[in-house]
Amino acid sequence: MSIRNNNFISNVSHEIGSPLTSIRGFARALKNEHLSHKQRIHYLDIIETECVRLSKLSDNLLRLAMLDSDRYPFQPTSYRLDKQLQSLILKCEPQWMEKEIEMCAMLEKVVITADEDLLSQVWLNLLHNAIKFTPQGGTITIQLQQQDNTAIVTVSDNGPGIAEEDQLRIFERFYKADKSRNRAVGGSGLGLAIADNIVKIHQGKISVHSQLGEGAEFTVQLPLSN
Repeated sequence: MSIRNNNFISNVSHEIGSPLTSIRGFARALKNEHLSHKQRIHYLDIIETECVRLSKLSDNLLRLAMLDSDRYPFQPTSYRLDKQLQSLILKCEPQWMEKEIEMCAMLEKVVITADEDLLSQVWLNLLHNAIKFTPQGGTITIQLQQQDNTAIVTVSDNGPGIAEEDQLRIFERFYKADKSRNRAVGGSGLGLAIADNIVKIHQGKISVHSQLGEGAEFTVQLPLSN
């Protein structure tokens, strides 16, 4: 078995083991008949959160496996990329409104031929990341423009930023950037790996530009036809 596979299995075991340990611990604690109603609700909330975390991890692992094996159906259609982005921004509205984030969208009209369902996963991963790392009352900017035969999407936030050494590895599976960007928000380190994989399927490119303390900007370049 290759070192890469060993590392992958080790990472999966860790990501599954951590929430399971938490669930087991709080499930045992719930057996204490002296717990107050408030404590029980708190423990149940934690168990529910960890179950959601496991569900997301399972979905992401399945998605990666299908992308790796070429079993994920690639179904390109011609559609308005700007309308897709606007729809997904609205879909995420409860999350960014809760943090009082200013969402700035500057979207040119762009028609692209691509797999709309696959690309929606890219945009949602980038949006969710930006929302997670943007501070309360911060700003997220989403831009879409067309240059020649290329659609360019940028998603930028004013969060803690990403160290230069982390930028080189941030699209690797299970890689988590500097703890200042991840400790408080969690995550499995699979979202950007999935986004990178999907963009490559579309013959595109995804990159990040960031400086610590000055936020991060992710850029996706896609050919208009696939």
